[in-house]
Amino acid sequence: MTAFDTTEPPPRPPAFRIGRWSIAAPAVLAPMAGVTDRPFRILARRLGAALAASEMITSDTRLWNSRKSRQRMDHEGEPEPRVVQLAGADPAALAEAARRNIDLGAQIIDINMGCPAKKVCNRLCGSALLQDEPLVGRILEAVVAAAQGTGVPVTLKTRTGWDRAHRNGAAVARIAEAAGIAALAIHGRTRADFYEGEAEYDTVREIRAAVSIPVIANGDIDSARKARDVLDSTGAAGVMLGRAAQGAPWIFRDINGLLVQGVVPEPLARAAQRDIVLEHLQSIYTFHGEDSGLRIARKHLGWYGKLLDDTPTARARFMAATDTASQFACADREFGAWCEQTADAA
Repeated sequence: MTAFDTTEPPPRPPAFRIGRWSIAAPAVLAPMAGVTDRPFRILARRLGAALAASEMITSDTRLWNSRKSRQRMDHEGEPEPRVVQLAGADPAALAEAARRNIDLGAQIIDINMGCPAKKVCNRLCGSALLQDEPLVGRILEAVVAAAQGTGVPVTLKTRTGWDRAHRNGAAVARIAEAAGIAALAIHGRTRADFYEGEAEYDTVREIRAAVSIPVIANGDIDSARKARDVLDSTGAAGVMLGRAAQGAPWIFRDINGLLVQGVVPEPLARAAQRDIVLEHLQSIYTFHGEDSGLRIARKHLGWYGKLLDDTPTARARFMAATDTASQFACADREFGAWCEQTADAA
């Protein structure tokens, strides 16, 4: 364009597709139990995450009557596409859970075969399924069949294998593609690794080469430049962030700025970060109520508190609050003082 050309530039092509959905940017939020509730998902999407999956929902529908389960299936106000993650080991139960969640508004169904937690693996769910490739195939075929005709694609989140001697991620990926899975998210560790050591991306690159569906790389991605390096080394279509977004949901703005626009945006001003923190607290209180909201907000304030200069003292004050009003007032005061430090320095 010339200096006098005022026409809009053409829209950038989507980063990748999942079924009928065009995913506009490469960085997405990982599902995390106890973290990615509706308030956090909406916040992450507003700050640039191209997708944000629900917390893991059990396929055992007998357990759906609890308040926690009902909240996990509440997607009011979420931008499309709405992603629901399911966990289980019985193909028929997972298929039924998928059908019910589609009826409730799910627009992508994600199957969890990556969670390394003992309470999940001991029930032969999550990453424990990597030990039984035939069962993996039966599960994925059943869920894809359940979603057939609805326009809802099915994705899979998994790991590179059960342990380092059994990295069967490429074999599982081929099974998934054959079953009709629309995209894969691969954490660069085995189940035995849990979250220890460093994620490795060589196996992610092998998995990417083994299939033609989009592969999303996950594990230890904590900056825009790390995201770019992982995409360059693996050939993945996107990156998935979990722990790096805790206390810093604006990281998606940074990553997608570099990967889509080619430039990392200027850091958010402290006042903007403060406003995000306070808005997040209000949404937690509204969604979860007084008692649960107070408890859940403590966790997020523990992460946000790392921004502050005197983190231990501020964290102690956040944890000591006995109701949401005093907790919010404390956060407002602490982050307000933090903002004023910048003004004083200027």
